[in-house]
Amino acid sequence: MLADLIKAGFGEDQDYNCAEKILYGANQVYKLNLSKQALKCAGGFGGGMAIEDKCGALTASIMVLGCLFINDRAHESTRIKELTRELFARFEEEMGSINCAPLKEKYRTPELNCRLVILKGAEILDSIVKRELSK
Repeated sequence: MLADLIKAGFGEDQDYNCAEKILYGANQVYKLNLSKQALKCAGGFGGGMAIEDKCGALTASIMVLGCLFINDRAHESTRIKELTRELFARFEEEMGSINCAPLKEKYRTPELNCRLVILKGAEILDSIVKRELSK
């Protein structure tokens, strides 16, 4: 699924940031049918919203969860909040933070940039999506 796409280097040639890799890749593998205009919404979330705050791979993952699991609006149920909390908790447990700055310090390398961080986000997102779609 998405993790396999990220492992294969998806978005590297296009110079996508972390959020773009998740949203553009998810659009492809989960068949979200998002327009190019909608996909561009992820652009500003890279680099922890450009201020090294919440990881762009996570913020884009929330966008994906919203596309898949919100019927009309978020307030119609608690589902999106529950899935978002799970995403953040699992990511923080495995990676040690949900914030860009400490993640970059710990995992970013000149060769891979933030690929390991993005991959972990994709793996967690894949597991949530797979489980939720099978319900």
